[in-house]
Amino acid sequence: MLVVVALNAQISKVAVKVADLPKAITENVAKNYTGFTIKEATKVTENNVITYDVMIHKASTMETLVYDKDGKFLRKMTPTAQAASKPQEKPAAPAKK
Repeated sequence: MLVVVALNAQISKVAVKVADLPKAITENVAKNYTGFTIKEATKVTENNVITYDVMIHKASTMETLVYDKDGKFLRKMTPTAQAASKPQEKPAAPAKK
């Protein structure tokens, strides 16, 4: 099995206002995720490819959806992928005695 890792991958993430998202994204959420609202969105650029990570919620249910630059739905992030994309908090240092 061959695994190629790009060491020079350029990744940037920028918060996006809901009003600034492509219309196709907000229409998709309204149509396919009834009762959900967009909590936050991020424009992700990786190796010159733009995608949008859109976090939606309804009561205690949270989902992260991924769209291409034109607003076409690509996939729903799995909970594992969501956890991996968030920075890990460092555990508190033990108290000194």
